[in-house]
Amino acid sequence: MYDRYQNLIDQIIQATLQGKIRSKEQVYQRLQSEIEPGAGELFERCFQQQWDEVQTQLQSADELKQAKATRKQRALKTIQSEWERWQQQQNRSTLVNTVQAIASGAPNDRLTQLLNAIDPNQAQILNREQIQQLAQQLQEVEAAPEVQSICAEFALGLIQGVKSWQEVEPHVVSWMFEGSRAIGFGAPSEQSGPWATWAKSVSASTLRQIFQDLAHHQAITSTGIPAPVEISSWIEMAVVLQRLQLGLVNWLDKQPYDRVAGKRLSIATYLTFTVVWSQLSQRFQALGQTPLADGCFQVALQSLYQFAQQDYFPLYGGLFAALSGESLRVTLNYLDQPLRQVPNTQSKARIITLLGYSQRALGQYQQAIQLHQWALEIGRDADDRRCEIANLNHLSRTFMAQKNYEAAIGDSQRALILARQVGDRLGEANALATLGCSEILQSRQEAALDDDQYERLMAYLQRGLQLSEQEGDRPSQALCAYSLGIAQTAVQQYEAAITTLTQGLQIAQAIGDLFLQGMNCAYLAEAYYGAGEIEAAVFAGCLGMYGLHQIESEQWRQPAAILSILSAQIGPERFQAVLAKYRPRFLQQIGVDGYDYLPTLLEEYRRSL
Repeated sequence: MYDRYQNLIDQIIQATLQGKIRSKEQVYQRLQSEIEPGAGELFERCFQQQWDEVQTQLQSADELKQAKATRKQRALKTIQSEWERWQQQQNRSTLVNTVQAIASGAPNDRLTQLLNAIDPNQAQILNREQIQQLAQQLQEVEAAPEVQSICAEFALGLIQGVKSWQEVEPHVVSWMFEGSRAIGFGAPSEQSGPWATWAKSVSASTLRQIFQDLAHHQAITSTGIPAPVEISSWIEMAVVLQRLQLGLVNWLDKQPYDRVAGKRLSIATYLTFTVVWSQLSQRFQALGQTPLADGCFQVALQSLYQFAQQDYFPLYGGLFAALSGESLRVTLNYLDQPLRQVPNTQSKARIITLLGYSQRALGQYQQAIQLHQWALEIGRDADDRRCEIANLNHLSRTFMAQKNYEAAIGDSQRALILARQVGDRLGEANALATLGCSEILQSRQEAALDDDQYERLMAYLQRGLQLSEQEGDRPSQALCAYSLGIAQTAVQQYEAAITTLTQGLQIAQAIGDLFLQGMNCAYLAEAYYGAGEIEAAVFAGCLGMYGLHQIESEQWRQPAAILSILSAQIGPERFQAVLAKYRPRFLQQIGVDGYDYLPTLLEEYRRSL
């Protein structure tokens, strides 16, 4: 199609230069007959290439070339004006079709049709003026009274949405320059962060309450939506939240000063808005407004599909930058079953990959295996090799967590072979790390690790970490450092393990991955214990136990077991003295509530034995 559109533009230019084009209508008819709906972006790229070439030719010192370029430029300007006319006509047709679909569709499908029209995954996203045109056409629809009533309510929601968006738009990123850089759910604050800033800028009461709820509670509660809302208010909310997310991501993706930080914030933005939509869905379901709850899922899915198209979609990590604890569980439950009804696509495979490694972090290994096997099949069918390799690696890590080392080794070997075949260096890095770690743990279990085998496996792990560092992929670096640290702990290289796991912990903290932070602390506790540094082992073990428990991961029991042994060895009084000694550092990391909860949590573990 690229060649086809290049030829089309060339033919129109040549026909113009030869005097065969006598009116703009002829150009319009050519565009109308030969450009396929949905191919506008491709045509625009072809046009821009031709335009840039003509601009270069206009700078030529050769007067003959310059004169010819000037005539070509006039022809291109005609194409440009008729292309804009063609787009407007296409948009009008789209709006007419949308209104007809809403008016003639089943009552339960009308909101779906409206949300399809404002879906940001379309080839041509509706701008503000087009949304207003859609609202006007809905107001003028000729249909039965009950249909006219719902169309009028839809129109009111769109009009209110555009008005509220105009109020919020100047403040999309202003909160970043007020001392806050966190889009996700951190410490509650009514004075800073995006939600508080946006609450101050919007006049609509429903939207303002929702923003204030998110600023104060870091969640959607009954305070934010105390009673059922009108469908027009829900549509207003959908338009504004959708535009806020698009505006934030567009701005972050274009920041040249720190592309890594920009990507990290973009990931957090997508995931945070997913949390918001899942919580909104839960709230509307509780209020008995099932159509609005379903609408929330549709918008969330549109957002995730857009996220899955980005080159920074986290195939290996990054989820816990925005999701943790109850928010994570709500979102996973919210997305899991409905996703099964969506047709198999590359984007779906990537979203399921994200859900799969989230389940592993929660300790739901069988669910994680099912999701990764499902994503593996879809990714393979869609010829998405990177996704296929990622799911083989995730399956390997999940089997390793279950101590099924044979299966872990098999999947990591398959991932390694495929990654080297297609040149996926991140896939190769993760496969090497998992393969090396699985083989060391298996050999340790069987007491059959000789020096040559040890050197070979450590080389795998070091190579995996080196590759991930070269690629600059922080989640993969964190995973590879974590795997190397586990292996070093397993072969009793405690000092080296402490260094490696500390590196892994720092990276996990930098990317906000709460699961890897907790697991690095858990293995640091083992390494410190092996090295005879009892107090450091207590400190690291407590951080790991509390952090993993906070995200409801079953892995919290691993550091709890080490702490229980340490407490028995040094006695309860000395154990409490160590906690008191490290109290200032605990308060920095987990706050006073976390510090006070540590003895209770350890006792909960003991009672469960």
